[in-house]
Parts: sequence; structure tokens; C-alpha cells
Amino acid sequence: MLTVTVSPAFAAKWLLPRIERFHHAWPELDLRLDTQHRPLDLAAHGIDAGIRYGAGHWPGLLATRLMEEEVYPVCAPALLENGGPLNHPGDLAGKVLIHDLSMQGHRDFPTWQAWLTKAGVPQVNNGRGMQINNSAAILQAAIDGHGIALARSVMVHDDIKAGRLVRLFPSFRYASPLAYHVVCRPECAELPRFTAFRDWLLDEVAS
Repeated sequence: MLTVTVSPAFAAKWLLPRIERFHHAWPELDLRLDTQHRPLDLAAHGIDAGIRYGAGHWPGLLATRLMEEEVYPVCAPALLENGGPLNHPGDLAGKVLIHDLSMQGHRDFPTWQAWLTKAGVPQVNNGRGMQINNSAAILQAAIDGHGIALARSVMVHDDIKAGRLVRLFPSFRYASPLAYHVVCRPECAELPRFTAFRDWLLDEVAS
């Protein structure tokens, strides 16, 4: 049994849609997912590994970088068709923006204000709109047409591919200063169940 802690949003939007390939590669290895909004103490909870989003430094843990990501606005196709033109970031003025509070208080977590400033339109009012502390729910709100979400590329990839969401302003790039990492306690680093999971994750990212 391999126990892994992961955020509910990452589990729903990235890990679970791919996990069947892990079971196929390692049919003898059972997986237990502990989904938490807040990082858990791995040792205190007897957890082998975690997938975390951050700068890569967690005291007492070994971290392997999995994925970097971009952040960009997305909306439902119907909103794009019926809500007026969105050709330039300044066109967001007056639009309803959906805010991700899942890492509220983390100084490097991309916010609407940071994105708008980087895009050269800091004057756009970003105070209105729904506020949600779950990145998967943010995307669902956008899919349902409730506004424009500032999406994280790793989370939103499958929704864009399936046509549920549309990326806005694709020529403008904003790389998140944070990234996804697989972490473990030092004493778990060479356990076959952990190395199997870590190597599978790296293979998935590479593919």
C-alpha cells in the first residue's frame, strides 16, 4: 500500500484521470489517496509521499520537481460567443472574474491583480466576482458560465482539450513562480513503492 497526500483539486483535475495507467503498470501496488486542502505532516500521519505546489522547499522532506505551469484566463465557449469581444486583456474591464483562494496568503500564488499588472492593465477592476478556495471548483464555475477564471495550466489542460473551456489571450504568457513537486520523507526515498510512483509521475509528465 502506498499512501499519498494530494490536494482535492489536483486529484480531480490531473491525477485521477491518469491513475488507471499507474494501476496498469503496477497492478500489485494499491494506492491510498488522502486529499487535503492543507499540507499534512507526512511522518505524523504515516504518509509515504505527497504532491505539493510551491517553491520546492519543505523542511524535512525531499522534493522532486514534476511540472511548471502557466496561468491564464479561461471561460466557457458560450460566454466568449455571447459576452462581447475579448481580444486584449483590457477587454476584461467590466467582466465577472472568478477568484482562486486555494492558497490565499501565499505571496507567490498568482492572483488576478498580479496577472492584470503583468498584462499591462492594472487599472482593470478585479474586485468583483465569485471567490472559491478550490481550484477544481473554480474551473467548474467557469465551465458553467459564471465568469472568467484565472486558470492554472496543469489543472485546466483536459478541460481545454475537451472544449469545455477556452484559453483567452494565448499570445500573452505568464509563468507561475510555483511548481508541482512529489515529496517524501528521507526514510521513504528508496522504498520500491515510492520510487515506482515517483517514476510513473515523471513518465506521465514527460509524455
